[in-house]
Amino acid sequence: MPARRVARVLVDSPLPQLDRLFDYAIPDALSADAQPGVRVRVPLRSAGRVVEGFFVEEGDPDPADRPLSDLEAVISPVCVLPASLYALARRVADRAAGGAGDILRLAIPKRTVRAEKTWLAAAPPDAPVVDDASVAATDAVLAAFPALSELLAARGRAAVDASPRLHRLPDGTDVGAWAVLIAAAAARTLSGGASAVLVAPDHRDLDQLQRALEAFLSADAVVRVDARQSGPERYSAYLRILSPAPCVVLGNRSAVYAPAHETGLLALWDDGDPLLSEPLSPGVHARDAALVRQELDGCALLLAGHTRTTDVQRLVDAGWVTDAAPARRMSPRIVLSATREGEARGARVPSAAFAAAREGLRTGPVLVQVARPGYAPSLVCAECRRPARCPQCGGPLRAHRHGAVPDCAWCGRSAHGWTCGSCGGERVRMASSGSERTADELGRAFPDTRVILADGDHPVARVDDRPALVIATRGAEPIAAGGYRAVLLLDGDRMLQSDDLRIGESCLRWWSNAAALATPGAPVHLVGVAGPVARALATWTQPGYARGELAERTPLKMPPAVRVATLEGTPRELEAALAAVRTAVPALGADAVLGPAPVADGLAMRALVRFGYGQGRPVAEALRGAVVAAALRTRRPAKGAPAGPRNTLKVRVDVLDPEL
Repeated sequence: MPARRVARVLVDSPLPQLDRLFDYAIPDALSADAQPGVRVRVPLRSAGRVVEGFFVEEGDPDPADRPLSDLEAVISPVCVLPASLYALARRVADRAAGGAGDILRLAIPKRTVRAEKTWLAAAPPDAPVVDDASVAATDAVLAAFPALSELLAARGRAAVDASPRLHRLPDGTDVGAWAVLIAAAAARTLSGGASAVLVAPDHRDLDQLQRALEAFLSADAVVRVDARQSGPERYSAYLRILSPAPCVVLGNRSAVYAPAHETGLLALWDDGDPLLSEPLSPGVHARDAALVRQELDGCALLLAGHTRTTDVQRLVDAGWVTDAAPARRMSPRIVLSATREGEARGARVPSAAFAAAREGLRTGPVLVQVARPGYAPSLVCAECRRPARCPQCGGPLRAHRHGAVPDCAWCGRSAHGWTCGSCGGERVRMASSGSERTADELGRAFPDTRVILADGDHPVARVDDRPALVIATRGAEPIAAGGYRAVLLLDGDRMLQSDDLRIGESCLRWWSNAAALATPGAPVHLVGVAGPVARALATWTQPGYARGELAERTPLKMPPAVRVATLEGTPRELEAALAAVRTAVPALGADAVLGPAPVADGLAMRALVRFGYGQGRPVAEALRGAVVAAALRTRRPAKGAPAGPRNTLKVRVDVLDPEL
């Protein structure tokens, strides 16, 4: 009797105990379509149900004496899980104490039958051709970064501080110079017959990259995978990526897993943006996934930004990433603006910044960056100055316009007849100005001037070169044709007051990205801020600031000098998990574990585990084992048996801002 073919299958399940490969016999009827990488349907013996999964690899032929269940069906004959993608998902999941299925759920779109049939019926795509003119254009752009050209050829790892200016494309569109640099690197890679994967935080950055790519490549060479696309569009794009023809993949954080043919370049823009941190389990940052993929694929890795995160600076200091400095350093004209003698102390717009805005409005648009959207994002009691809180849920009160009844930012209830819980006062006053109130105030200060509001509720991508005041929240600044004639960065002191470990890095990133939108020589006024962050912006030495931050965090054992895992669950679950970590890594110091401490709701406990990068593997294995053990203790009870406690143990490794 011939030996049976065996399929090793990863079932699609969130249960941590099922995060392994299961063996199934391949029946003769499915032998032709059952190939590694296809979607399959398999029975689960313990649950008595059928689930979907991926045929990952073929096991050793079985002599037919083992009791194996048969594959139920092959859902699609298309190989959607290449061996390289599974290896990447497995490595990334193991590093984050998570499951490979959770990673694949982010990387592989859901199947759409119509899109799949259309793709199978179409002719396979041809390899895109990069003409000589485009090659010459890429050489001209990359010439400004001599070290980068060498690293691309050697497929090394580079950190690049992008030029803080706009670039005019041949069609007259302005995009960031950073987008042109990354597009040129992608075109250079594609001209060598390899694919490039470009990852950016949001659709605004992706739009700039796509416009820049159009200056070098034809439209069929670029495949965009965007969270704003429909399901069929994403699946069609994924099938194109799987084809053996090289391409340039352009997408959000999940695009870092795109299994492009022979990946030669992996570029990440603005890795400090929180949008690149995956909120879904196991919560792997796109930067960390990119580092793992570069090691597996041997491709070039480009980490670019107007600022340098401490995470990237740690890699540069360790020699793992090369600092690819430009041949000519460029910086905007930064002015640390403060109130002068005779002005009201703490004036929101000092006279120097006001004069710069008035001068800039003579020739074009002026950007005013504020901290928060809305009219009055926070209110205080007019008598005692304590924050005004909702009487129902305790949330902060806000006002949408002058004289409006305050409402709660949490529950949305209107606070009619509000009274202060501390002094009994019945009046509130505005403690801060949002984008809408700032627009009103500056609109009155500059009569007969256009006022454009740009925030989450009023998205604006671009403005023309006519005079206008553009009031924008951080990260929502539109691109102005020709650049802004002046930039005012307000509310900096309020931004720095956030209780966030990385608030200095974040503020420097927000301000630097806004300053990069100014026309060359235009003044950029940072209002009311002093100290290391302000000096780093004024001297345009963001890497130096990151280096200083890293030096301060190292003796304190704060990330990214060390890795940090957050554990949340019942006291019993935390005790078992922490005991497993101490057993796996006896060298952990006495101060490695912080907590446990109760979380906000008081129903669970939270603890932090700090460990070195060399201890990452045993710590992650111990934490994953604790999660599986907790899940097995809370399995579904037998019929008629009382229900046991639910599994509440949650583990997150490499959290951006750990707190107890």
